Amino acid sequence: MMKYLVSGASGLLGLNFGLQMHGRHAVVGVVNQHGLVNAPFAIETADLAAAGEGARLLEKIRPDVLLHCAALANIDACEAQPELAQRVNAEVPGELAAACRRMGIKMVHISTDAVFDGQRGGYREEDATNPINVYARTKLGGEQQVAENNPDAIIARVNFYGWSLRGKRSLAEFFYYSLAAGKPMMGFTDVLFCPLQVNDLADVLTAMVERGLSGLYHVLSPESTSKYEFGCRIARRFGLDESLIEPTSWEKAGLKANRSPSLTLSVEKLTRDLGDALPGQQQGIDRFYETFEQGLPQRLRALDAGA
Repeated sequence: MMKYLVSGASGLLGLNFGLQMHGRHAVVGVVNQHGLVNAPFAIETADLAAAGEGARLLEKIRPDVLLHCAALANIDACEAQPELAQRVNAEVPGELAAACRRMGIKMVHISTDAVFDGQRGGYREEDATNPINVYARTKLGGEQQVAENNPDAIIARVNFYGWSLRGKRSLAEFFYYSLAAGKPMMGFTDVLFCPLQVNDLADVLTAMVERGLSGLYHVLSPESTSKYEFGCRIARRFGLDESLIEPTSWEKAGLKANRSPSLTLSVEKLTRDLGDALPGQQQGIDRFYETFEQGLPQRLRALDAGA
């Protein structure tokens, strides 16, 4: 059993990781603005953007592994507050990486597929990046600072979905709740991605730590899908009306922010180094459905201190 310190423990990945792993490992979750009540794992409240706070917390907890999920992930908020985004998404990960190296703590840093512009797809870890907004630029900065300050860290570029604290953090939830309410919606046929179900992602990240991996990895599904097809798969698995999803182009949807059309990333490196196949799209949708049947959305809502 290892001790994990999980930052962003009320977020989609942090919370699901904590719930899933707390019996298998000792888990301490770090929260800031969104508190948790009656969580089955220990909770620390801290503002990691405050000077020295991350190192202080690491000294106090002395985990074996830091899973750093905390980020300013709202794209519009990053555009409105670029200095805060730089602090949270780039500088803090670098500081945590240096502290982890000094204390002998394994670090797993969560990054994003959005460091690419999506103009061609099929990206490998060594391919040139081209972030198209403040969020992606600052997340790339975080990758660079972590790699510089702690070469033994794992840097995981991800895209994932699952059930969240308030039901508003993932595309899968958006499709499910809209379709369940009978609301028509759009599905982009020209935006491709490789999302991994969050519980599968938690399993993969712990396997990477156990195998002693380090460096940059694409940690996604080996299969790509359009956002339209993704929505249709959810509709079919939950017995909902997929005809409510209108297939359309993102350019015709009147969106303010540009979209990266092909965020398909190769997971060949991770598959080779893990020695295991990663879950495909239907496997992920099935697990999303199974966790729904097990009452996970209700369990999560019951943990929300702000509810």
